[in-house]
Amino acid sequence: MELLFVSLASALAGFVDSIVGGGGLVLVPALFAAFPTTHPATLFGINKSASVWGTALATVQYSRRVQLRWHALWPAAAAGFAGSFAGAWVVTVISPEFLRRLLPFVLLAVLVYTLARKDLGREHAPRLEGHREMLAASAIGAVIGFYDGFFGPGTGSFFVFLFVRLLGYDFLNASASAKLLNTATNLAALLLFAVKGHVWWHFALALALANIAGSLLGTHLALKHGAGFVRNVFIVVVSALILKTGYDAFLRA
Repeated sequence: MELLFVSLASALAGFVDSIVGGGGLVLVPALFAAFPTTHPATLFGINKSASVWGTALATVQYSRRVQLRWHALWPAAAAGFAGSFAGAWVVTVISPEFLRRLLPFVLLAVLVYTLARKDLGREHAPRLEGHREMLAASAIGAVIGFYDGFFGPGTGSFFVFLFVRLLGYDFLNASASAKLLNTATNLAALLLFAVKGHVWWHFALALALANIAGSLLGTHLALKHGAGFVRNVFIVVVSALILKTGYDAFLRA
């Protein structure tokens, strides 16, 4: 019964992740509910073992229909991988607890800015070219990658927002680009969890297949309906993240 429950959660997580990120909002709480006595690191490892496949497949699907800017994204993915690994190491030394109360306010600022700028991310007009774009994308990858390894919630949504706001991508291209970086950060965290023995591999296959199924559906809808659809889902997911992280920070006993 637990496997069926978390597999359904993994499918929904893959669906959300493939559009704007934030799948951890679905799968991680489901894992904690299904296995309340299990070490949190193991549950995070299970989450990564599923989500890495969904984000990787979404990257492939998007790349067939969206002209990704590979010259900037490959170095950014490498920076994201390194940042995530570093963040995962730092969290073994420093507690991320101080971020718990700050995160809802950061997400709220992102939401307010997105709502206030009605035209934000509706047109694809990259602001940078060549090395400048590569350096900016790599900086985004390194910073948000570190955050993903250190704390995590909302990583995909932060990638999308920064690609839109700083690089001038529309929401569809930003989401497609974010998938490659999120795959890299997920892989780095998964490798660390695997080395530490925090992955239940007997669950990984079922959750990965469910995550892939959700990812295929989400990617199809995003490509079919375009930037406006992705923007609306982004607003919904960020709103849900604000409620979830706010509850965790200020209301949970």
